[in-house]
Amino acid sequence: MRATPKDEVKVIKILGRLYTQKADMDMGSPEDTLLATLLSARTADAQVLRVFPGFRKKFPSWRSLAKADVSDIAQQISTIGLYKSKAKAIKGLAQMILADYGGRVPSAMEELVTFPGVGRKTASCVLSFAFGKPSIAVDTHVFRIVRRLGWSKGKTPEKVEADLAALLPQKCWSDINRVMVRFGRDICVGKPRCWRCPLVKFCAYKNKNLAESDF
Repeated sequence: MRATPKDEVKVIKILGRLYTQKADMDMGSPEDTLLATLLSARTADAQVLRVFPGFRKKFPSWRSLAKADVSDIAQQISTIGLYKSKAKAIKGLAQMILADYGGRVPSAMEELVTFPGVGRKTASCVLSFAFGKPSIAVDTHVFRIVRRLGWSKGKTPEKVEADLAALLPQKCWSDINRVMVRFGRDICVGKPRCWRCPLVKFCAYKNKNLAESDF
């Protein structure tokens, strides 16, 4: 079954009622949101949330990060994936923000993606969560769910993002990542729990798992 544009808005509203929490990487300030989202690449949000308070206590400012040895930054985040490359990116990011932006995180996609370790997903999270700008952050959950729903056949996050932008009004954009990440952890997992999914009638996925089992 192929959803209509009205159905697609309904889906976001249904998930929004089901998942009311803010996104895990919505840390309030642009600085914290940028750093946390960068750290979350290929890493569970829960792991980032465990290390982030200590990391920010050790390095509370861009200047402290810019001056730090990469090895010291790496030590603070050593329990998360790709910590060595992320430490190098964070130091470079801090240096660029100080040198080029006076210590303030820019609020434009084309500027954010010039920073080390920052791609469109991270930039979109910062724009959406910290600046309140309509943005679509496509992570693994969003990519999987959107393709299952039949909203996109895109084989890259960029294509899926473009398809979503064409399908949904801007007022829905910033909710997509927040609600689909929760939904992707809870119901639309690798082996989907379709028997308790509120979106079954909207979903185009052919291999629905309607038998109640996690095994």
